[in-house]
Amino acid sequence: MTTTDTLDHVTTSVARCVREGYEADFVEWTDRGIDLVRTFPGFLGGGWLRSSGGSNDYHVVYRFETHDHLDAWLHSDSRRSWLSSGRPIADDVATHRLSGVEGWFEPQSNLTDAVRVIGGPPPRWKQAISIGVAFYAVSLLVNIVLTPHLTGLNVALRTAVVVMMCTPLMVYVVMPFVTSRLRKWLVPRA
Repeated sequence: MTTTDTLDHVTTSVARCVREGYEADFVEWTDRGIDLVRTFPGFLGGGWLRSSGGSNDYHVVYRFETHDHLDAWLHSDSRRSWLSSGRPIADDVATHRLSGVEGWFEPQSNLTDAVRVIGGPPPRWKQAISIGVAFYAVSLLVNIVLTPHLTGLNVALRTAVVVMMCTPLMVYVVMPFVTSRLRKWLVPRA
């Protein structure tokens, strides 16, 4: 997987208000929809969760490799038919789409926190500080551990090696760690 592929990932969150007494029907209907979307190219995963308390709000989250893959699902006849069958059960309340750097600020491993994307990503200045903290840590580590062993390489090749080492480390280890530690600070206030 290349850096571009990782940055193209897109997550869509749909908030739905379930009609009173249709909760079990909604769960069954949503599970059928998730089974259906699993058959589409580029689907990376998804699920649903219920808001806390006595709320009838549920949140369905889908993740795709690219916007094109998501759009293929969104504009498919299969999805239209599935949505039609759920009209008596629930109403869509809000839909949000996140990708690229904003995707670093959505939960990576804990689906029950995914509802937080409904409010949108953190402000850009908080994203910049979080990325700066992560980038500083990775840069320091690379400069101490890796670059002393690369002195024989020309600057272009040395930079390519460093970028190839840093990118997966940032995306899969450091950014999820940093955002999980800064979660309370990053989450926009309602």
